[in-house]
Amino acid sequence: MQKENHLDLMIDLALKAGKAIAEIYEEGCESDEKGDGSPVTIADKRGEEIIEAGLREGAPDIPILAEEAASEGNIPELGNRFFLVDPLDGTREFLSRNGEFTVNIALIDHGRPVAGVVYAPAIAKLYYGARGEGAFFQSIEPGQSRNEAEHPHEIEARAPFHKGLVAVASRSHRSPETEALLDKIGVADFTPAGSSLKFCLLAQGSADVYPRLGRTMEWDTGAGQAVLEAAGGRVMALDGETETGPLGYNKKERGFDNPHFIAWGR
Repeated sequence: MQKENHLDLMIDLALKAGKAIAEIYEEGCESDEKGDGSPVTIADKRGEEIIEAGLREGAPDIPILAEEAASEGNIPELGNRFFLVDPLDGTREFLSRNGEFTVNIALIDHGRPVAGVVYAPAIAKLYYGARGEGAFFQSIEPGQSRNEAEHPHEIEARAPFHKGLVAVASRSHRSPETEALLDKIGVADFTPAGSSLKFCLLAQGSADVYPRLGRTMEWDTGAGQAVLEAAGGRVMALDGETETGPLGYNKKERGFDNPHFIAWGR
């Protein structure tokens, strides 16, 4: 029997956290600096509280690896199956007020993201998907119920064009190595985007490739990877410029950070 992927629970909690985060976004808030130098706000913390409480109630037997808790050293025994939470991916986008920040929840099973939700409340975009069930997009405003919003529609990653790949890369984290790789693989056009929306642009067929040659953490990528893979794409770990296999999870020996990777459409 197939295990429950808890996708509906994850969607509901992402929307609930997104509403709370959107309210803080409208009011504005200050940021603090974490030990690694990255910013954190009350919105990050409030979103994580909402998601963690809901996951504990709805799926009490599944551990949770969440960004803000992990940054304070609170890491549970994970086992083979756990939730991965980034309550506010793109805090810099949140603070710069460009709207491209997301709420991210993934379910990891034996090192692979099997279900994921990415919600961007400021631009009313919800993406979700699960292995074997496809990936979907729904336009939904913060505080709006899923039944009130427009009906979700299935999305699919596209096969790349023969000439001129369209790349998506970070607004905040581009490097000379990334630029060199984009040139090498024949990128003709470039679409900037923040947070895990980069995976979602590939999932919906708006771009072909997303290389990341900088540091990311598992909670930065799990939900977006789940959506992209459900849409027919893939995310591959890199050793130099060589793909070494799908980007995996529960890398405790690395402190849950990722190697460099490249994400592709279909």
